[in-house]
Amino acid sequence: MFINSVSTPLEKFERACNMNACSNFEKWFLRMDSIHYPDTLAARAELCRSVILSAGELVLKGFQGEATRSFSMKGPQDFLTVTDAASEAHIRGAIMAAFPEDSFFGEEGGGEIGERVWVVDPIDGTANFARGIPHFCISIAYVENGQTEIGAIYSPALGELYFARRGEGATRNGQPIRTAETERFDAASIEMGWSTRIANATYLDVVRNLIDMGANVRRAGSGALALAYVADGRSDGYLELHMNSWDCLAGLLLVSEAGGDVCPFLEIGSLREGGPVLAAAAGVAKGVSQASNIALAARQLSDRPRAASA
Repeated sequence: MFINSVSTPLEKFERACNMNACSNFEKWFLRMDSIHYPDTLAARAELCRSVILSAGELVLKGFQGEATRSFSMKGPQDFLTVTDAASEAHIRGAIMAAFPEDSFFGEEGGGEIGERVWVVDPIDGTANFARGIPHFCISIAYVENGQTEIGAIYSPALGELYFARRGEGATRNGQPIRTAETERFDAASIEMGWSTRIANATYLDVVRNLIDMGANVRRAGSGALALAYVADGRSDGYLELHMNSWDCLAGLLLVSEAGGDVCPFLEIGSLREGGPVLAAAAGVAKGVSQASNIALAARQLSDRPRAASA
């Protein structure tokens, strides 16, 4: 039974948190066994909502328990906790049970990339998570034939679920959201992620460009949640000179469906290798694109007003 495929990470998680987590999630999987999901986008969207919320419960228990004080390093500023592995195994097991013909590509375990693929970050913002900072999320995207069809980002610490299906708009906890109407850079807040794959000098040049235009530049440590905040109008833009697909695909769909402009990630980057990311409110998107030298998707270039520099 597919429960066995996730038992080892969940057992490690249980020990780290000093709780009986496995039995709770085995019960969840047993409930899943009784549900039949037809081979449709609507069914995948239903599963996506269900599994991201249950994974959020697991992640929040890890955050509140001992798991936040036990981590290892995958590389410079790249944290790993037992909760990352448990969350990804939980999500993978549920998706593979419901849609065994789909492929799965996750941050921790990798995987295959087929015509129908789920792209998953089990915890984005692990450094925050490991240090007891409640700014982290789970990100799940479903991509079919090279196009992101479903995107979900869940912040378990805040109980906020962002969700989008292509062509159907974006929501937070079921309520429609829109990007900000900001048109001036001296009123704009732009978040920028940092990557070890990019030279520090290049990163600092882009930060300088944004500051010279009058923008406030910040970094909160979760690129996926930053993209959700752009979609929700809480931030005016997010950019990262190199970002992995599991961090950004759901968020890019959210921003696009919320009325913002995004880069053509799957044209200038790739699912396996990642690439540059830009997402912004329409009024400042062209300026952010110029500051970062990251192109906007051609279908979204328009004559919308350009943000004025300070």
